[in-house]
Amino acid sequence: MKTFSIGGVHPSENKLSAGSPISVLDLPKQAIFPLAQHIGAPATAIVKRGDVVRVGTKIADATGPVSAAIYSSVSGKVSKIENVVDASGYAKPAIIIDVEGDEWEESIDRSAELKKDISLSAEEIIRKIKEAGIVGMGGACFPAHVKLMPPPGLKAEYLVINGVECEPYLTADHRLMLEKADEIMVGVSLLMKAIGVKEAFIGIENNKPDAIAIMSEKSKSYTGISIVPLKVQYPQGGEKQLIDAVLGRQLPPPPAIPIHVGAVVQNVGTAFAVYEAVQKNKPLFERVVTITGKALKSPSNYLVRMGTPMSQLIDAAGGLPEDTGKIIGGGPMMGKALVSTEIPITKGSSGVLLMTKKEAVRGEIMPCIRCAKCVGVCPMGLEPYLLSNLSAKSNWERVEKELVMTCIECGSCQYTCPSNRPLVDYIRLGKNVVGGIIRARNAKK
Repeated sequence: MKTFSIGGVHPSENKLSAGSPISVLDLPKQAIFPLAQHIGAPATAIVKRGDVVRVGTKIADATGPVSAAIYSSVSGKVSKIENVVDASGYAKPAIIIDVEGDEWEESIDRSAELKKDISLSAEEIIRKIKEAGIVGMGGACFPAHVKLMPPPGLKAEYLVINGVECEPYLTADHRLMLEKADEIMVGVSLLMKAIGVKEAFIGIENNKPDAIAIMSEKSKSYTGISIVPLKVQYPQGGEKQLIDAVLGRQLPPPPAIPIHVGAVVQNVGTAFAVYEAVQKNKPLFERVVTITGKALKSPSNYLVRMGTPMSQLIDAAGGLPEDTGKIIGGGPMMGKALVSTEIPITKGSSGVLLMTKKEAVRGEIMPCIRCAKCVGVCPMGLEPYLLSNLSAKSNWERVEKELVMTCIECGSCQYTCPSNRPLVDYIRLGKNVVGGIIRARNAKK
């Protein structure tokens, strides 16, 4: 069975919520919309205090070529625009709306009818995707329309759809494939037309046999779409790893991107959002989120309006367990610890994981024993122990030379380290510093 060729690990899957159908979460009393919900420039608010908005009203415009618009997920009145702590742990500008009902913009098609016919041109499809504020729903949050417009001289050959969901615990994409397979297929067809390709491959790990079965059956009715079952291997959802597994093509180090090997990669959640935007005129203002944890009463999958505080999601799943030691935004491998349960759900919120105190405690840090396990599992072919040590010693020139910017922060190295070394922590530090040095250097050119 296919998988990627370099590194990888197989942590316990813990898909506790896989059997939980998607439920609709109640509306919040107040919705908070950070202006930085995507890679690139933060959006710019186009509403002010006292403005009345509906569900689907644009409240912030994209700023620059790599950015994304933001839409209200509720109807009500803009309370204020101020700095609010988001999932990063830092206070950033956000629009706060007091909820007064659930009045939708009339332009949105709220019917359950499946719209398969595609009448728009490639340019019109991309324009609608951009206008809807769609970003990569797998967590990277790269504005989707940018991927659909290759740089001059480069042309897409294949569309690769990420249905892997390799992160432990998370099941939002799994449930979406089971419950919205046809809509995803239409979304994939729209993306194929947008980039002008005849073939699309949807990669799904074989721990989701029900999703593979239903997606394979549905794909028979759609031209050019194939389902590719994949061996379970983390981090197969990374673009480089998925392209390797599905197409057998090796992506060079940055600044190379998937289009350099003829591929455009999108998530199944993104494909579903594209369907809703293009066929239903519905902007991106809600998404499926997994709420899970071993001590949680009801691990579940919810359709959640953006701006809803995570505390409401936790309450809906049975409340915060007494022995909660850490709350993670995302999964255990790449997610980040949250400083508050009042942090809002955003476009990149794939899951909320509640870890027990026992699970949350890190092991005692011991000296490196030079076992090289971190090197063996690194899917990018790096030397994590070296990058970590160089970052700890602030040797930034050498850190850059050793290609720290190619690290995808998957956590495979730290997961396998027998000495409990905080490898990813130091590598993230190195990436942040080196990234700043590179930006400063480019600004002088």
